[in-house]
Amino acid sequence: MQRVASITLSGFGVPESLRWHEGALWFSDLAHGTVHRWGGSGEPETVLKVPGRAGGLGWLPDGRMLVVSMDGGRVYRVERGGELVEHADIRDLVGGPVNDMLVDPRGRAYVGNFGFDYHAFVRESPNSMLYAPPGPPKALIACLGPNGTVLGATEPTLFPNGCLLTADGSTVVVAETLAMRLIAFPVRPDGTLGPSRVWAPLISPVLWHAVNHPGLLGRATRRISALLDKPAIARRSSSPIAPDGIAWDSDGETVWVANALRGECVRVAEGGRVLDRVRTSQNTLSCLVGGHDGRTLFAATVPTDDPVRAAELGGGRIEMVRL
Repeated sequence: MQRVASITLSGFGVPESLRWHEGALWFSDLAHGTVHRWGGSGEPETVLKVPGRAGGLGWLPDGRMLVVSMDGGRVYRVERGGELVEHADIRDLVGGPVNDMLVDPRGRAYVGNFGFDYHAFVRESPNSMLYAPPGPPKALIACLGPNGTVLGATEPTLFPNGCLLTADGSTVVVAETLAMRLIAFPVRPDGTLGPSRVWAPLISPVLWHAVNHPGLLGRATRRISALLDKPAIARRSSSPIAPDGIAWDSDGETVWVANALRGECVRVAEGGRVLDRVRTSQNTLSCLVGGHDGRTLFAATVPTDDPVRAAELGGGRIEMVRL
């Protein structure tokens, strides 16, 4: 029987970027631009509000927090006294809102971005129409040194999103959301990322070919996909998986994927084999395996990922299930 997550916290806009840090759950609210901390009981604490909407979170080795400014094209640093200062300006590298971020144990940060104004597009057109030739614009992942210096950037990717570092520090695994797959980049000695490889495809090759086809096949597939893009239908479908946030399972080898297309978190092995599914109440944007014993799956869920509409609805939730 498929496990079902229970609703733990509610009333947010777009909760995202779940992190377990110093015995507490941390997350951003992309609709309200705030960062929150929850110790496991009572109401969560609002830690700060970030200019340009808070996005990805991480911590430097000395404990200072880094937080993305999605619309500001920057990464901010929270000093020991609580002052928010600019850590890095990456506006020259991004083509849309800045997104999730991974900070490694040495303080190097890897920061993705949308590549274009995704929400403006889907307010006017079905998501499947993104794949009409030439397809959606691609985006770079910025590689930052511990002091905020831009070390370089990756090859262009389709909406780089959640990131993970392997235990040995040799590889960064990235959710390439609009390509429906996880990709892996080798970490070079200087902290930049080398050429990518596919870690786990999450859409069938036949469907991927069809939705991107420049001719009649592609037009028909995109139109059918648009007609099927309804919550009631999506809940009954198991494919494709659009990876948003990702998290290592406690085994350190398989990855939990927040499926932005439907209410579920999916555990996958390298190569793309689906091993487990946990159902959530709404579409899932972020996930995390944490808790005091490292055996709880947390999920951030939303009725819509549009920050304007989500701020009005206040329907964002944090859900959890014991693994």
